[in-house]
Amino acid sequence: MPRATPPQARPGAPAGTPVATPAAAPAPAPAAKAANPNLPPLVGPAYVKGPACANPSALGVSRTVLIDTSGGPGFGFEHFKQHDFLKPGEVVLTFDDGPWLGNTPAVLRALEQECVKAIFFSIGKHATYYPDIIKQVYEAGHSVGSHTWSHVDLSKKTPDEQKEEIEKGISAVKAAIGQPIAPFFRFPQLKHPADAVAYLGDRNVAIFSTDLDSFDFRIKKPDQIVKRVMDKLAKHGKGIILMHDFQHGTAQATPMLLAELKKGGYKVVHMVGANGLQSMAQYDAMIAKNEKLPTAGAGRPTSSVVRTIDQ
Repeated sequence: MPRATPPQARPGAPAGTPVATPAAAPAPAPAAKAANPNLPPLVGPAYVKGPACANPSALGVSRTVLIDTSGGPGFGFEHFKQHDFLKPGEVVLTFDDGPWLGNTPAVLRALEQECVKAIFFSIGKHATYYPDIIKQVYEAGHSVGSHTWSHVDLSKKTPDEQKEEIEKGISAVKAAIGQPIAPFFRFPQLKHPADAVAYLGDRNVAIFSTDLDSFDFRIKKPDQIVKRVMDKLAKHGKGIILMHDFQHGTAQATPMLLAELKKGGYKVVHMVGANGLQSMAQYDAMIAKNEKLPTAGAGRPTSSVVRTIDQ
């Protein structure tokens, strides 16, 4: 390769005069991506602080991080390597597949006792079953994201079917909490079809994988769930933990896990969206129709349909 010609001093300059090197031209700024007029913009805020901590010895939240989800960033080193923001000893708690009767409230009580915040990735159908529960999750100050409408494997669906699963899930969770949800999404089975990933990027929704999978959908005993998480933490030192508030074993394991985290000196980080994710009207209408299916006896008061005859 020929050597580059060194810069020359200006003619007539005294010996020893420093040689001026021309400044490199600044790189052109990347062109801003035009907003898709067919997609609703992000709106803010996407979270509430929740009640003040009443436990002076609680594990608590060491810090809260605000996430700009523009372009759909990915988190969790199992699939995404770009954003390594956790410090040694820090964890993020995440729960999938709720809300579910009994189990989600038990997880909420354990988190409240230790003044800890988490991310809940709700299945849309489950949000329609138990809207009061997922609203309690939101009002407690946790981030509420989505996990599709019916927890199907999106890698086996067409792009249009993927979009419907994503958007119906968003609409259902938003309808339940009465607010735009956090722009956070986790794929069922952690399968990430390219079309769906691109769509979420256009939608400015962050995609979550995991660093530490509890496998609590296979491991049913609470002490074994805790051991698996803590063993992985000992190996990796930090990470986003994947659990399921749908699972009864996880509901039982959560207070035990929080106690072990506190004992081990770990710190909990809470992730919140800089803006809320607005739903789309056409999918809102689908959810409303799903919740209000007409029946032949529609219009009769409940007291004329259901009567107590023995007590």
